[in-house]
Amino acid sequence: MKVDAGLLASLDDVPARARAIEGAGYDGVFTFEGPHDPFFPLALAAEHTERLDLSTAIAVAFSRTPMTLAQIAYDLQALSQGRIILGLGSQIRPHIEKRFSMPWSHPAPRMRELVLAVRAIWSAWNDRTPLDFRGEFYRHTLMTPFFDPGPSAYGVPRVFLAGVGPAMTEVAGEVGDGFLVHPFSSERYMRETTWPALERGMARAGRSAEGYEVAWPMLVSVASDERQRDEGDVGLRARLAFYGSTPAYRPVLEAHGWGDVQTDLNRLSKEGRWDEMRTLIDDEMLDTFAIRCRPEDLPAKVHERSAGVVTRVSFDAPTLGPPEELADVVAAIRNIGATRAG
Repeated sequence: MKVDAGLLASLDDVPARARAIEGAGYDGVFTFEGPHDPFFPLALAAEHTERLDLSTAIAVAFSRTPMTLAQIAYDLQALSQGRIILGLGSQIRPHIEKRFSMPWSHPAPRMRELVLAVRAIWSAWNDRTPLDFRGEFYRHTLMTPFFDPGPSAYGVPRVFLAGVGPAMTEVAGEVGDGFLVHPFSSERYMRETTWPALERGMARAGRSAEGYEVAWPMLVSVASDERQRDEGDVGLRARLAFYGSTPAYRPVLEAHGWGDVQTDLNRLSKEGRWDEMRTLIDDEMLDTFAIRCRPEDLPAKVHERSAGVVTRVSFDAPTLGPPEELADVVAAIRNIGATRAG
């Protein structure tokens, strides 16, 4: 099992933070589309590390064109000497239309076509294939020598797709090299919904699961005493209430018989009653969606929840501290995995 860390730092701090994370034994770092662009930190991390996988988890796909994504990722692949993972997500309609002023329609078919368009562009550059992509949403038929960077010595980037519902997850299985699990997930949902959907997508493309990667940023709260546990639970309840209020994430709650909770959370969010929302998240929900344990028990708990389900993990866990200080945890997770594999 691989262990990744979030590259959450200002651009000035990225070089030192990336080197420290690599030194702590992690396998990769990831950025996300938040207040800042997700690609700039990876350029700096590429320059200041040697072996880390460098991923966007995620970059918003529909705010960009396939050509833009293809060019950025291709350049980063060369800069990093083959370590880039282009992690893409759809975002939700209001953000695409109102924040990015871009078109929204049929997100799963559009994502499938966007990835195929990106791959067609890369093939034109790397394999010298004439560019002739004609889809319902995207059309790329022009590539003159001036705009052609030529073949890459490091091949093309891997593409991971994020999803929650079965339709987008099937697309990830069909056209992606990996899947980015949303933090708001559970072991049952992963086993009963996510993996079957990925396998349906793989079957549609005539491919197997060999080499396919699934990355899960696990919600974690570690505590050495009751006070710390209570403090961690407050943060987890707020996070789960926020995620649960989103209609797109309703299937996760429905898998556990909690669909009515989603209805109530959504209503309260529209009324601005955020504090009240937390009271709807009980202890059973906390244990379903998050790992709550003592620090020394974390490696075993990670393997217990993820064995046979994911190939990469990371921690959505403010109580853990900076990732570069968790070398012992990273090593323990690897040791457990090596022992079980043996």
